[in-house]
Amino acid sequence: MTDADLALSSAAAAFDARTRELVAELVGVGSDIVARGLALASGGNLSARIDEERFVVTGAGTWLDRLTPEDFAVMTLGGEVLAGAKPSSEWKLHQRSYAVRPDVHAVVHVHPQHAVLLDALGRDIRLITLDHAYYVRSIGRTPFYPNGSDELADSAAEQAREHDCIVMGHHGCSALGDSVAMAFRRALNLEEAATTTYRALLLGDTSTTFPPEDFAALHHA
Repeated sequence: MTDADLALSSAAAAFDARTRELVAELVGVGSDIVARGLALASGGNLSARIDEERFVVTGAGTWLDRLTPEDFAVMTLGGEVLAGAKPSSEWKLHQRSYAVRPDVHAVVHVHPQHAVLLDALGRDIRLITLDHAYYVRSIGRTPFYPNGSDELADSAAEQAREHDCIVMGHHGCSALGDSVAMAFRRALNLEEAATTTYRALLLGDTSTTFPPEDFAALHHA
C-alpha cells in the first residue's frame, strides 16, 4: 500500500465518499498548479463545496504539489471545522465566495506571476483569444488586504457576485467554477490572458482584445 493509500484510509473515518472524491480531485489539481508555475511552495489554496452546508479546503501551510487527504479540512459555511486538518488561513476567502454564489462549487486560489504583475503595474489583463473570452469572461479586482483578513474575504466575495475570476492586489487570484475542473480551467486561462497581454505590451500593442461584438454569441465545443 502506498503512502497516499494509507493517508486516504486514515482520512476515511472523517470524510464521507463525496468528500473523498473531491479531495482526490483537488490533490490532482494541486500538483498541476505547481507544475504550471501558478503557485510556489505553500502559496495558494483550494476548496470544493460538498453540499449546501459544508466545504473542504486545503490545510494551513500545505504545499499544493504534496497534498494528501490528511491535508484537508471539512468546514461549515458558518466557519466551524468539522474534521481534518487546521484550515488554510485563507478559508474565509473560500467560505464567503460560496456564501454569495450558490452556483459555485469550487474555488482555486493561486499566485500567478503575470496576472499579479500586470495588476500591480496598473495594466488591465486583456482577453484576447476565444478561450480567454469564454472561460474568464470578466475580471474583478480588490486592493491589497492582508492574507486571511476579513477585508480580503469580503472584498473578494463582493467581486465574485459579478465575476468568476478575481485578482487580489499584490497577492494572487481566485477562480470560481461549478466544478473543480472549471475553476482550474478559469485560473489557467486567466494567467494565459495575462501572459498574452504582457507579450502584446512588449510588442507595443496596448489595445487588442477579443472582438466585443462577438461576446454575446460565444460558445465552445
